[in-house]
Amino acid sequence: MMRKDIVPGDGAIAPDMPRPDALLLAGDRPALPLGPDGLDRYTRRDLRREEMVIAQRFHGGAMWPYAVAAFGCFAVWVAFFPLAVMGMLNLPLACVLSCIFATGGYVTSHEAMHSNIARPGERLRWLNEAVGAVSTIPIVFPFSMARLMHLEHHYHCNDPSKDPDYTDEAPNAIMAIYKTWYNRQPGGDGSIHHYKRILTEMGTPEARRALAETMVLQLVFMGVLFGMAWRGYAIEVALIWWLPRHIGLSYIRFFLSWAPHHPRQGKIGRYENTHVFKSRLGHVLSMGMQYHVIHHLYPGIPNHRTKPAYAAMRDILKARGVDVSPL
Repeated sequence: MMRKDIVPGDGAIAPDMPRPDALLLAGDRPALPLGPDGLDRYTRRDLRREEMVIAQRFHGGAMWPYAVAAFGCFAVWVAFFPLAVMGMLNLPLACVLSCIFATGGYVTSHEAMHSNIARPGERLRWLNEAVGAVSTIPIVFPFSMARLMHLEHHYHCNDPSKDPDYTDEAPNAIMAIYKTWYNRQPGGDGSIHHYKRILTEMGTPEARRALAETMVLQLVFMGVLFGMAWRGYAIEVALIWWLPRHIGLSYIRFFLSWAPHHPRQGKIGRYENTHVFKSRLGHVLSMGMQYHVIHHLYPGIPNHRTKPAYAAMRDILKARGVDVSPL
């Protein structure tokens, strides 16, 4: 019953009456609480199920081309130096090819990191491990270290203290390219320092082995460089091994780390820690990273199938808040 001292329509509100903004019809309210993406939990569940059904279509497939590429390129790369010593090699051409091998090797090793060539316990598991091992030698980065750090990146993507690749963050592309070089300097607080810190904090046998293998491989590499330079082959080792390694590392860190994750700060959600972008160099030269969002959602989808998987999943990603406008 309305109080007698309140006249309907005069704008007064009785103390025991709800405010007008609370007097909403049931139909004006969402039936269920909405998440930050504006979707209720049932809608998110249905979208996720549809997403997983689509993703399943792109898992697996023939992975032998990765093994052929890994072993073939490694064999050619190893052959470059004796050919150069015998004067049977065009050094500028060998330098360009070595840069391609150093960079592309990370793509083949990346599939091995996620066991996409063969899972533990499968008959060809040895092949998965062999592909990973030979692929990262040209960049002097043991597979044991590369796999542990990459998986940590997936577990803690864009976490400033736990993501090993967070040090690649930069405000723009020019600064990102500069940081790919600066972070490798002895006095810089770059990636390798964070890798060692994270591995030390992990304290597992695998982490200790990765640290030891990294130290041994880098000492051997430096010893070979100095030894060959002492024997008069400084130009050969510089153009075939040293320079391609650094160019490859910079290319990898720019396209696989900075480009698909910038800006990193605060972007830790499943559909926001990686974004879609359009590369001026195209799909192949950017190593498929334009669609890196697919890889973070489903690492079991091989790199060469992320583009069609993205096309099939695009509408769902858009509904989940991913900016799909670049592609």
